[in-house]
Amino acid sequence: MKMQRCLTLFVLLIVFCVNLTPAWGVSKEIIQLQTQVQALQDQMTHMQQSFDERMGVMKSLMDQNTDSMNKVVASMTALQTSLQKLQSDNGAKADQVSGQVQALNDSLDELKARLAKVSKQLEDMQAAQQSVAAGQAAQQAQQQALAQAPPPDVLYNNALRDYNAAKNDLAKQEFSDYVRFYASTDLAGNSYFYLAEIAYKQGNFQEAVKNYDQVLQNFPTGSKAASSELKRGLALIELGKKDDGIAQLRHVIQRYPRSNEALQARDRLRKLGVPATAARAPGE
Repeated sequence: MKMQRCLTLFVLLIVFCVNLTPAWGVSKEIIQLQTQVQALQDQMTHMQQSFDERMGVMKSLMDQNTDSMNKVVASMTALQTSLQKLQSDNGAKADQVSGQVQALNDSLDELKARLAKVSKQLEDMQAAQQSVAAGQAAQQAQQQALAQAPPPDVLYNNALRDYNAAKNDLAKQEFSDYVRFYASTDLAGNSYFYLAEIAYKQGNFQEAVKNYDQVLQNFPTGSKAASSELKRGLALIELGKKDDGIAQLRHVIQRYPRSNEALQARDRLRKLGVPATAARAPGE
C-alpha cells in the first residue's frame, strides 16, 4: 500500500509538470513517458494485487499451521497428562506389588524356619528311633549270644585251663566272653584279673592297669583284690609313673601286711631303694 501511494504521487508530479509546460512544448517523448508511467502504474497495481493474494494465501496457511500447532500442543499436553497419570498409577501399583512381594518373602522365611524346625524334630525322632532300634538289636544280639554261650562254670574253667596252658590268645577270648556274658558273677572279677595278667605278660601295661582297676572298683573284697593292687603298682612303675606305683605298693603293705603280696611289694620297694613306708612330715 505504501508503494502504491508513492507511485501515485510520482505520477501526479509528472502530470503537474506536463501541465506547466506550454502546449507547444509537448513532444512525442512526453507522451511516451506518460504511456510508460501508466503501464508501470498498471503493472504495480497488478503486482500489488498478486502480492495481496499471495499474502492472503500465506496468512491462510499460517492460520492453518497455527491451528495445527495448537492441536498438536493440545494433543501433547493431553498425552503428557495421560503419561503422568499412568506413571502415578503404575507407581502406586508398583508400591503395592512391592509390599505384596515383601509380605510373601516374610511368609517364605517364616515357612522356611518352621520347615527347618520340623526337619530337626524329624531328625531327632529318627535318631531316637535308630538308637532305640540299635539298643533293641544289641539287646537281642546279646540275648541270642547269651543263649548260645556255654554255661558260666564251663566257660570259666575252659578259659582258666587255656591260661595255665599258656594259650594266652584263646584264654583272653574266653575270659572276655565271660565278663561280657556274666559280668555280675563273682568269677567276673577273676576273669578281669587274668585278662590283666595276660596284658601284663605281653607288655601292654596300660591295658593291664585298666583291667586291674576293674577288679579293684567292682570286686574290692574279691579273692584277687590284693594281687590286683600289687600288680597295678608294678604296671604303673613300668609305665614310668614311679611315684604312683610306689604309693600303690605301700598301700598293699599297709592294707595286707601279712600277705604274700605285701612281701613282694617290700621286695620291689627295696630294689627301687625306697622305704616301705612313706616318711612322716615333721610334727606328725
